[in-house]
Amino acid sequence: MTAETAHVDSPGVESVAESSDAPAQPGVDFDHVAALRVLESESVHIIREVVAELERPVLLFSGGKDSIVLLRLAEKAFRPHPLPFPILHVDTGHNFDEVIEFRDRRVAPTDDNPAGIKLIVASVQESIDSGRIAESTDPSGSRNRLQTRTLLDALEAGGFDAAFGGARRDEDRARAKERVFSFRDEFGQWDPRSQRPEPWSIYNGRIRRGESVRVFPLSNWTETDIWRYIEIENLDLPSIYYAAEREVFDRDGILLAVSPYSRPRNGDSVTTEWVRYRTVGDLTITGAVRSRATTIPEIIAEISDATVSERGETRADDRTSSAAMEDRKREGYF
Repeated sequence: MTAETAHVDSPGVESVAESSDAPAQPGVDFDHVAALRVLESESVHIIREVVAELERPVLLFSGGKDSIVLLRLAEKAFRPHPLPFPILHVDTGHNFDEVIEFRDRRVAPTDDNPAGIKLIVASVQESIDSGRIAESTDPSGSRNRLQTRTLLDALEAGGFDAAFGGARRDEDRARAKERVFSFRDEFGQWDPRSQRPEPWSIYNGRIRRGESVRVFPLSNWTETDIWRYIEIENLDLPSIYYAAEREVFDRDGILLAVSPYSRPRNGDSVTTEWVRYRTVGDLTITGAVRSRATTIPEIIAEISDATVSERGETRADDRTSSAAMEDRKREGYF
């Protein structure tokens, strides 16, 4: 498919090169625009299908690169109208300050969108205080597993029957198993053996009362695609994605940030190194990578040579077992 035919086949979505809110940076590589255009069109189609078939969708937003791209695609799917659904952030309380600052800035009113974006914050700390869950006993202090209960409660409270997520199939084997429309039972749980076929990108969103669906419009994207789209669209990101000198300590081969929630133990030495983050999550289990990449072209060149996915390299929670992600998804995780 050429760029021209992709443009014709995708009414309502402007050319990637033309759609940025700000001019592209000098030296941007436009060789991949046609492929990005096809991915964009597919994602926009999926988002529109969900809004047409389901009653109350919501977009899960972490402030990470994938959810930032997903939010941009959702805006493009319905512009010039505002988003027809809110965004939901599950806040562990153990966040990078830069990510929370970015989140609040991203949803704030602008000249183009005077009403801003409706943000719902589901707090893990509030779930603990109310007795819905108990504080984590994990030695790392991670609240990552606690997010599941908070998420399920927020979806039930909002009456949401569909939740958009920014997961990609190249991240993890469990995510590679998952369909674009991932059905969850009345308890929010996922059964990989009970998924519906999606031939020719035909999606069946019919659900019974109490059931819901998680939807992953970025399923066919790769980490490199995400970064190239960010470059073409000139999207703003939290600063932790770019290399800088930061205080870190090495624990089990993962460079963790020094913070009130992740402190060095006996034997953990603190160093100041040039690092950046490939993924965003609970800072107690999200590691940095040594890097000097301070621009998007440098980051793209860096990840093009990487042999391990961002989750495999930097997420301690995925190292607990080879099925760690699948086990959490079965419980109702994102």
